[in-house]
Amino acid sequence: MKIKNILKYLVVASLAIQLTACTETEVEQKFDATPTERLNARKTELQQVLPTSEFGWKAVYFTDNKQLGGFTHLFKFTPDGKVDMASDFNTDTKIYTSDYGIQLGSTVSLVFTTKNRIHLLSDSNPAAAPTAALVGKGYLGDFQFLYYGQENGELIFKTNRNGQEVRFAKATAQDWTDLPKNFLMIPNVIGRNVYGANRGLEIIDGTTKKTYDFNPFTTITRFTNYTNATEVNGLGIGYSPTGIVVSPAITVGEQKLSNFVYNSTNGSFTATGTNGVSASIKYSDTPFVISDDYKNFAPGQPQKVVGYIAPNLTAAQSNSVLCRTLLDKINAGLPATQSIARVQVIFNNAVNGTYIQYLFNGGKATITHFVTTKVNDTNKTIVLTDAGWTHNAATIAILKDIDAQLTNPDGLYIKKEAFTIVASNKIYTLANASNNGFRITAYQL
Repeated sequence: MKIKNILKYLVVASLAIQLTACTETEVEQKFDATPTERLNARKTELQQVLPTSEFGWKAVYFTDNKQLGGFTHLFKFTPDGKVDMASDFNTDTKIYTSDYGIQLGSTVSLVFTTKNRIHLLSDSNPAAAPTAALVGKGYLGDFQFLYYGQENGELIFKTNRNGQEVRFAKATAQDWTDLPKNFLMIPNVIGRNVYGANRGLEIIDGTTKKTYDFNPFTTITRFTNYTNATEVNGLGIGYSPTGIVVSPAITVGEQKLSNFVYNSTNGSFTATGTNGVSASIKYSDTPFVISDDYKNFAPGQPQKVVGYIAPNLTAAQSNSVLCRTLLDKINAGLPATQSIARVQVIFNNAVNGTYIQYLFNGGKATITHFVTTKVNDTNKTIVLTDAGWTHNAATIAILKDIDAQLTNPDGLYIKKEAFTIVASNKIYTLANASNNGFRITAYQL
């Protein structure tokens, strides 16, 4: 072999050895810390960062967004293991002081070691359960949070109990001052259908619009759902002074919308993204979802009975203002000892066909209005037409206004709802298809 070739090989070999040596050194430097040392470093990081935020930290804690909503907590940590805390779990938004610790296990965790507001979410006392299904479990909350680092100025934790992610963002002085204002938002979340008989969620992705029914909200769980003909989507809600925070976030394309701002002019909540993306919880007299459920009440189908029953359905959020006004008008026209008990429609009875019945408390006799039925498949409605009453005109006069809604010439939208009220019976709503704002809630009986 020529001398110059031998020298060339020696140079290449020398470079390879140097590169290998550099690589091995980098690996050694990357992994020179033991697992214990890395945990201790993470512990030190958390110990140092917790007290650094001037006004502490804010977290909207969704313990289980498949059945519960979010609870705002404010924390102000001191280096000596004390924490000031306030929350909107209930109307007691005062600040309480307790202890916290940072513990080492398989990872680093923040633990609230003495009782404070955060522990209300983990109370397993049966009396504390928000629903029957959660008896003995409470609100599924935790007081031990596993630390996973920082992102965009936020501290990232996961709960030890169920791995739910919780993010601590830097709080402001205003957050502490305004915490009681969260409760002022509750009536707006519950809703006032003076703005429209129907409430829906409208999602816009540029020029594409998708609509859902936004179903009644309960303050006990802070949870609801939004539905269409094929989807039932759960939604946890947390309150803020200016609107709501939702989880899971509404996904529109690649964007996730979770912060909704309230508009007192029309009762809507809107989250705005970029490039024409938005999501709005809003009202309309026109239904957001028109179902095919009317077909189950068409002539020739088996008997079905649906009925409004007081007092179970008196306060139903799905009753429109016009409906409540007409029911109140009936009661106002009755003697003090009497009141409307039921408004029910019997469809396709084998003997009497289809008829509307008005039942009363206080001894007043039932009044029946016989009707004929036909369907309008184009509009997805069922039309009830007068076929005679069991009582004379003077007796039925008190019912004429509400009866005119049920027998209007445009017919009724009939929809089986995805929620229940008081009893386990399926809920239907019957709405005037002229979109005049009449909607009544009924049990399937």
